[in-house]
This record gives sequence, C-alpha cells and structure tokens, in this order.
Amino acid sequence: MSMAHTRPSRRQMLQLLGSAPVLAAEVVRAGASQPRAASSRTHLCLVSRHLQWTNPEEAVAVAAAGDCKAIAWTVRPGAHILAENVERDLPKAVELAHKAGLATPMVITAIVDAQSARAEAILETMRGLGIRYYRAPSFRYDLTQELESQLEALQPRIASLVRLNEKYGTTAMYHTHSATGNVGGGVWDLWLALRNFDSEFVGLNYDLGHATIRGGSGWVETSRFAHKYVHGLSVKDFRWIKQPGNARAASTSAWSPEMVPPGEGMVDFKGMLAYFKSVGFAGPVELYQEYEVEIPGTSARVNMLGTAYGKWKLEMSKERYISLLKRDVKFYTAALTEAGLL
Repeated sequence: MSMAHTRPSRRQMLQLLGSAPVLAAEVVRAGASQPRAASSRTHLCLVSRHLQWTNPEEAVAVAAAGDCKAIAWTVRPGAHILAENVERDLPKAVELAHKAGLATPMVITAIVDAQSARAEAILETMRGLGIRYYRAPSFRYDLTQELESQLEALQPRIASLVRLNEKYGTTAMYHTHSATGNVGGGVWDLWLALRNFDSEFVGLNYDLGHATIRGGSGWVETSRFAHKYVHGLSVKDFRWIKQPGNARAASTSAWSPEMVPPGEGMVDFKGMLAYFKSVGFAGPVELYQEYEVEIPGTSARVNMLGTAYGKWKLEMSKERYISLLKRDVKFYTAALTEAGLL
C-alpha cells in the first residue's frame, strides 16, 4: 500500500519558513551549552609593556632570557608599536619574536569599538600575520547616572566592533579590571552586555586577579556565566592590606588590594585554571607583573609595571629583572601545566 504525498499549501510553506530562524537559533543555543572545543593552543604571554624601556630587538632577547615562550605586543599610545605605524612595525616585531622562538597569539590595543583610531588598519595587519585575538580596554560607567541604561547604550558600539571582527576574522577580548567604574570589573555586567553577540568575534579577557578582588569566591559563579565568552586570561596575584591613618575618609573602605608576586596572595590559581580547562579554554594567558620590589641597597621600592608612563625606564638591573621574570614564568607555567592547559 503506497502512502499518498500531498503538496503543502502556500500558508503551510510560509509557516515552515517562518519557523526556520527560530529552529536554527535553538540549535545554536544548544550547541553553545557545550564546552568550547580546544581549537587553539594556550600560551603564557609576557605583556610587552614590561619591556618598553628598550627597543623591540632587545625586548625579545630579554623575554627569551626570562624563559618566556610567547609575547603579547602592545599596539597603542606609548607602546613599542603605535597605531599610526602598525602596518610597518607590527610585522617587524612579530618576525623578531618568531625568530627567537616566541609565539605571538594576541596583541593589546586601545580599540573599544569600530570608531577607535585605526581600528581597521590594526585588524587587517593582524589578519595578515595570523593573529586572531586582541585585548580591548574596559568601557567606563558614569557613576553619577543610572547604570542600566549605560549598559544598554553599549550595544551599538559592541555591534560595530563585531561587524569589523567578522570582516577580518578577529576576536576582541574586553578586559575585566576591578577599578571602580570599569564595566566588567565584576565580570557579570560585561557578560550581560556581550551575551547576545556571537562569541566567535567578541568576548572577555578574564583577569583572575581582578575577578577575585571584585568578587572573592564569586569567581565560581561569574566564570560559569561568562565562560563561553572567555577567550583570554590574565594572571596576577594580590592580598588585602589595611590602610593606615584616616584612609577611610578618602575611600569607601579602609582596605585596598596590593599586588604581590604570584603565589604570595589570595588568588585560587589551582581552582580557577582547573575550571577553565574543564570548559575547553585554550587561548592566550597574559603574564602581568604589577607588584612592587625593593631596590637592593636602598629603601626604595619600584613597581614592576613601570612608574614613568611614556618615558619608560628600567628601575633595576636587567639581570635582576630577568631573574624575577624567570621566577614568575616558572610559577605560572607550573600552575598552567598542573591544570592541563600547557
């Protein structure tokens, strides 16, 4: 007995076509609930800001001497690579790094949206060099106004950058910094701003130290909300210190975070890195050195991040800097290896 086949009516066809986008969206959402496949490789990248006291050639030599395996070049004002010279200088810097055996999986930029200075030139140069990821700075709140509408107002700006990233095959990673007024300091608000965009083209550079400063053990929840959008990590450690005197009069709290060498602070590197491994993270990991060190033979202390922005000078011997860099690389390499990320 044969089954009769009837041709659907025009109305039925329109109903089927109308439901197709909904069905497709459901498939995408279902797939997005799975851990992201490790299509790239995790690299521990020294942020080149730490080397801006010298030229790119010596910067690469110092990074290699410090046992680094990758470097994140900065492309922004005051950096080795200025946006106006990116087509000339970024390929040269990348070539120098590769010749020394250093990977270059990401760059650090001042790009916040499609209107940022020379955004397309930077992204086009990255594409030509095979670099997909770039760090974007934090948006800022106006704390004198309602915040919800400000978060909503970011949507067109983010959308403009997503379109550029689709064009060039790049991915923006907005940084999560705990400083008061930064969008993303608590992670969850930045996730809210990004969650309706394609995570292939926009996401987060999740800072383990700053996430802990802002949320303590709340990283357990924020990382689970945001993990599909986390393309990069930034590692640093801190501890809380009580401010002396009448500090409370000038601040909302008598306590403030003090950056310290890795392993001497409060960040749960083992738990955080193990979690990101479990959800398939495989992206660049920034090594930042923001703690202070003593200058031997003096009572002076200097910040490893640098204290003379735009002038850039090394405030210790090069040998001592390399020794401290080796120590930090060793710590983070061991932590990433234990988590199965390296």
